[in-house]
Amino acid sequence: MKKDKFTEKRYDIQNESAIDSKILEAIPFEYPESATEVVYETDEFTCVCPWTGLPDFGTLTISYMPEKSLIELKSLKYYLTSYRNVGIIQEHVVNRVLNDLVALVQPVTMMVEAEYRERGGIRTEASAVFEREEIE
Repeated sequence: MKKDKFTEKRYDIQNESAIDSKILEAIPFEYPESATEVVYETDEFTCVCPWTGLPDFGTLTISYMPEKSLIELKSLKYYLTSYRNVGIIQEHVVNRVLNDLVALVQPVTMMVEAEYRERGGIRTEASAVFEREEIE
């Protein structure tokens, strides 16, 4: 039987420890009572399939209502770029990004959405939401 030449083919895959959440920085938000919605979007987000190492390309959208802090954009770009060679399930990306950013800026609300380009005839969309519980 002829051996499939793709069976042994792998690309280097980094694990989730390569995600650089320590690079993230927050800056003060001077209008906490304003109910401002902030939206960041990139169509250049990449990570890789944890099983094959093949790239997953997508659009990542982060929308939130800040209270005291904003996400500093340069640090966000470096943070998102750190996913480039990380083997992570598409649905896990939105949750990991959400958790890291909520811990950073403690927003009133936040949503992270990812729309991945089609692979194998399937297009994936995933989203994760944070809403702060009001203390009475």
